[in-house]
Amino acid sequence: MNSKRPVNLDLSTIHFPLPALTSITHRVTGVILFVGLIFGFWALDKSLSSPQGFETVSDVLAHNVLAKLVAWGLLSALGFHFVAGIKHLLMDAGYGVDLEGGTRKAQITVVISAVLVVLAGVWVW
Repeated sequence: MNSKRPVNLDLSTIHFPLPALTSITHRVTGVILFVGLIFGFWALDKSLSSPQGFETVSDVLAHNVLAKLVAWGLLSALGFHFVAGIKHLLMDAGYGVDLEGGTRKAQITVVISAVLVVLAGVWVW
């Protein structure tokens, strides 16, 4: 097949619409949450092992800035992933599958997720 169509392999020049960006970010936050399970399982195991382990985890989360950043990042990823997952479930049910509805749901997803990220930051810090 001899096609005369242009081929653009440079992804940095492609303008992705907001629904595509929220879908990609949903997948990225899923990977972040999967990797973040290592930190979560460590904290859970350590805190349930003994009273001293609980104090260790509490002390790390209270005084270590890096641990607070990790906790805030994981909570933020969880919030966005949850909201975007609800958006995808609504799309699977047939709501907002047109261009206008998809853009509106993507905007709502970003706004609700931003509120959840701020709330998670207030809770962690």
